[in-house]
Amino acid sequence: MQSGKREARKVMVVAEANRESVIALQYTLSHSVLEQDELILLYVENPSSWRNTFSTFLRRPSIGSSSSSSMVPSDGCGGGGGDLDFLEEMKNACKATLPKLRVRVERVEMDGSYKDKAGLILFQSQQLGIDVIVIGQRRSLSTAILGKRPGGTLRGTKVVDTAEYLIEKSKCTCVAVQKKGHNGYLLNTKTHRNFWLLA
Repeated sequence: MQSGKREARKVMVVAEANRESVIALQYTLSHSVLEQDELILLYVENPSSWRNTFSTFLRRPSIGSSSSSSMVPSDGCGGGGGDLDFLEEMKNACKATLPKLRVRVERVEMDGSYKDKAGLILFQSQQLGIDVIVIGQRRSLSTAILGKRPGGTLRGTKVVDTAEYLIEKSKCTCVAVQKKGHNGYLLNTKTHRNFWLLA
């Protein structure tokens, strides 16, 4: 490292058409990347269910607004201008925030090689040489109180929280992000749990 500058890093955001993913991207752009870094938006396609999922979440967002509600409808409904418009909108938001940042979209398909999305994301992060994974995390009250971990059971079925799995199994840094209030984030990593960051 010369002149106090750090080496460029590869930062991956798990991209989905939901509020949590938008929050993860906002956190990443404001706290995790510099213009010399490369940002990879990873989208995992599930061929058996993606059309049903996205038909309820997608809509054509406006780029001019910086709130997460502009990219994902607050009521969870809306039609889309295309099946994967949200990926292009996320990429455009990156370019608007950090114009020199290298941004690319990686799409991978669940093909049966992995039992769950978390394993596929972990594999892709290793293949791409990722330094930091950022994923939006939705936590229910019971999960937060009980501290449910991957591999736990609920009525005989395995419960695997993608963010928790990545935090525990990833060799690189993994940050699970939740929006708290209007000006803060709640972060979870391997070494910090429920860390409050004021924006």
